[in-house]
Amino acid sequence: MSYIPTSQARHMRACMVCSIVRTYTMFMQSGCPNCDSFLELTGNADAIQDCTSQVFEGLLTVSNTSKSWVARYQRLEGYIPGIYAIQVEGILPEDAVVAAEQAGVHYIPRDGSVSEALPTEG
Repeated sequence: MSYIPTSQARHMRACMVCSIVRTYTMFMQSGCPNCDSFLELTGNADAIQDCTSQVFEGLLTVSNTSKSWVARYQRLEGYIPGIYAIQVEGILPEDAVVAAEQAGVHYIPRDGSVSEALPTEG
């Protein structure tokens, strides 16, 4: 599980796809542990700026994403244990959305603007 020293709190960023919270340096050194295969954040300052956000609300720590009801509610199942934001503000670039979809990840913005519920016919 990643640890973020309190002295580094102002450098925290959240991935816009999975909402994991890491410092800018952590993203630069090893990318996103859940999404780097398609976001390619490692060593890529532009991608980190585009696909992570400093504006997020709430933090939660998940030790087992497959057994936690909070992890299921936050759509974190299958992700690594770690520190996650409850909501992440920002707009993921279209090419990153396409890359996520091609990798089999159904992207739903984590800012609360889009409901997961399917529209009902009426």
